[in-house]
Amino acid sequence: MSGEHMQIGEVAARTELSLRTIRHYEETGLVVPSARSRGGFRLYTEADVARLMVIRRMKPLDFTLDEMRALLEATDRLDSGENLPPDDREDLLDRVRDFERAAQQRVEELRTRLSRAEEFAATLAQRLTGSSRP
Repeated sequence: MSGEHMQIGEVAARTELSLRTIRHYEETGLVVPSARSRGGFRLYTEADVARLMVIRRMKPLDFTLDEMRALLEATDRLDSGENLPPDDREDLLDRVRDFERAAQQRVEELRTRLSRAEEFAATLAQRLTGSSRP
């Protein structure tokens, strides 16, 4: 096996995704191994790892599998080297911009939730340290 291909275990370690999760993303068509070994093992490239990292980063922001697929399809076309008509290229860029705006909004919502959770935890800690009960 050449150095450009990795087995699923190495990909799991690099992406911090479980083998089961990677297989699930394969079953749903989000990522497909670039090759198979003679023994039938999945083989991945750096591009496959990058794709999994996009998926991993979208997951905590609650993007659906369909949304992940839509973004990946848009970026795949933009990155394909295909000579796209200007209108098609602009449409794809607009889709990516929409995802960027949605991601920023979801990050802000998570920051708000985290702040509230930290306030709650601090309130509980204060209650415990300020308590005079034995």
